[in-house]
Amino acid sequence: MAEMANKETTENGSSFSFTSSGGGNNTTTNTGRRGLPTIQTHKKPTDSDTMEVCHDDSTPPVRAQTIHELHSLQKKRSTPNTPIRTTQGPFANISEEERQRQQLQSISASLASLTRETGPKVVKGDPATKAKVTHVDHHAHPHNYVSTTFDVSDSALKFTHVLYNLSPAELYEQAIKYEKGSFITATGALATLSGAKTGRSPRDKRVVKDETTEHELWWGKGSPNIEMDEHTFLLNRERAVDYLNSLEMVFVNDQFLNWDPEHQIKVRIVSARAYHSLFMHNMCIRPTPEELEDFGTPDFTIYNAGQFPCNRYTHYMTSSTSVDINLARKEMVILGTQYAGEMKKGLFSVMHYLMPKRNILSLHSGCNMGKNGDVAFFFGLSGTGKTTLSTDHNRYLIGDDEHCWSENGVSNIEGGCYAKCVDLSKDKEPDIWNAIKFGTVLENVVFDEHTRDVDYSDKSVTENTRAAYPIEYIPNARIPCVAPHAKNVILLACDAFGVLPPVSKLSLAQTMYHFISGYTALVAGTEDGIKEPQATFSACFGAAFIMMHPTKYAAMLAEKMQKHGATGWLVNTGWSGGRYGLGNRIKLAYTRKIIDAIHSGSLLNAKYTKTEVFGFEIPDAIEGVPSEILHPMNTWSDKKVYQDTLLKLASLFKKNFDGFMTYKIGKDEKLTEEIVSAGPIF
Repeated sequence: MAEMANKETTENGSSFSFTSSGGGNNTTTNTGRRGLPTIQTHKKPTDSDTMEVCHDDSTPPVRAQTIHELHSLQKKRSTPNTPIRTTQGPFANISEEERQRQQLQSISASLASLTRETGPKVVKGDPATKAKVTHVDHHAHPHNYVSTTFDVSDSALKFTHVLYNLSPAELYEQAIKYEKGSFITATGALATLSGAKTGRSPRDKRVVKDETTEHELWWGKGSPNIEMDEHTFLLNRERAVDYLNSLEMVFVNDQFLNWDPEHQIKVRIVSARAYHSLFMHNMCIRPTPEELEDFGTPDFTIYNAGQFPCNRYTHYMTSSTSVDINLARKEMVILGTQYAGEMKKGLFSVMHYLMPKRNILSLHSGCNMGKNGDVAFFFGLSGTGKTTLSTDHNRYLIGDDEHCWSENGVSNIEGGCYAKCVDLSKDKEPDIWNAIKFGTVLENVVFDEHTRDVDYSDKSVTENTRAAYPIEYIPNARIPCVAPHAKNVILLACDAFGVLPPVSKLSLAQTMYHFISGYTALVAGTEDGIKEPQATFSACFGAAFIMMHPTKYAAMLAEKMQKHGATGWLVNTGWSGGRYGLGNRIKLAYTRKIIDAIHSGSLLNAKYTKTEVFGFEIPDAIEGVPSEILHPMNTWSDKKVYQDTLLKLASLFKKNFDGFMTYKIGKDEKLTEEIVSAGPIF
């Protein structure tokens, strides 16, 4: 007969245990099966009894009646709320319920339709939590709309849950839970996919042309601004807002642009994906809880409905993708693309409009600062070494991509970095490599299915793999990201023709000329079909993002440089001794020595020789750099071929600059002859 244990309880609460063994005799002994001691009989303690135990882990039971209540006890509330402005001030002593109600009304107003009630009521939190919702009067937003029974749609009867300013950990949870293609990599970064679009769509970018922007912005040939009218913008806006309102939940980020508090811009980003919310959390400046309390109405709002296409048959549309900016309404609409870079660069375009109107120069550049406070800008297109050269462990990083130069000094526009990851290695880019950790977004990378180790050389999804991380992930980043006025303006060019000097000191007019030109050269392997060097020009080293005419930014740059005594330099990181395929690329070690000499100020004291054609001032000697490579002609064996190649490049510069020679800044300011004469002279 099988053994079994029995337990009985008497009426007085005593508990007895005994062992029954086969054979039918029930006995209580001190030795049990296999010689083990039996469980002894104990009397349950009463109030008057005491019982000694060697360790007691018992605690009072949790104060929860349901699993949901138990889970709610696990999480301490810390998420700040949107600001409340009352007659008693922004920090008025009001209830938490009232604060949340007003916050949700603010977001509800952002998601309101223009002339009809189609938007749902908004509540806070993930619908998966099944929490009790707080009903919010959607009609309480600040717009005075007249609503009738014909205006109201079914969507006005539903609730959209707002996930407001979530932390990276919360956004990880949302991405893993709801977004297919989101994974945690071996280093803790969030790997995700941007869908069919793995880069920006500049041909689908539109700007509303109205009575104001018609005269302020740069339109026509060479301009990145493709016009659309107000009516078409509102059609796309309605489509985006209707899509966002149809969702069970949306993500809302309230953040800042520009580290200079005097000229900070408040932005609100409404999106459908946790990936987009985390990306903007990293790329914009993150408010403190106190700053959020006094955030107020945003200066600019993005409606990112990128999962939903635009109507291709709408006027001005050329595809199912449209990225639209309305400067008068202070709004941006994204349809038909989930590539997060559209938000980053869209806001950069907005800053290129807003800042110059305040007499603040907006720049597409890297920036660092020495320990003595000397500041340098680095301008350069892809492949010129801008990221590599602006990253210097002996200097503080102010920012890697977008800056403002105001009367207060230099400030970074962003709160993060957006680095290319293709062929990334720890040896070449240790700072970027180490920044790819928890909180970082990795776009379109390929990783091992089991170990989650990322293979940065795998371009199966796209060559444009990217990492977005907060700037404080870089060890030598200066927080806050502000600095004194710049002392050096370094223009980088990867000259694949091999005729530009490794370094040239520029006059103020030459700096303006080459800033407007924005030259570099594409080489084989950079783009499909390129077999020999091709010159490429991008005005202000960022033509895709500027809003006003390039001469406007160049004139402001010259004014800042002249006022603060900054020097302009043109640094060639390309070829020497022949064009690409014949000559040799200038060694990075030599370029670093040149940059070091610029930073230290020693290069200003060098002896210079002026060249023909371009009229560059070339130093005769730099410590650590072979003197023979400083003058390009010395490195060419065939001087005739060198001269022909030099004239060819000069003609390309002249041809590119023809489009800027007759442009007027404002009503009567023309580009001066001084700038035109600073170009190559045949």
